Amino acid sequence: MTMTLENHIEELRREANHCDPAERAQIEAELKQARTELAAPIAAEDAEPPH
Repeated sequence: MTMTLENHIEELRREANHCDPAERAQIEAELKQARTELAAPIAAEDAEPPH
């Protein structure tokens, strides 16, 4: 799941660089949501003790 979200974020970043301002605002909102979704599994992973 984490890798899929990371890929989605990269795709959105590329799209944001090549679009008009209105579209960019929508993509930025999607980016914010994807980053928020990615933060939860990363925090859980970081909280696990080392093996």
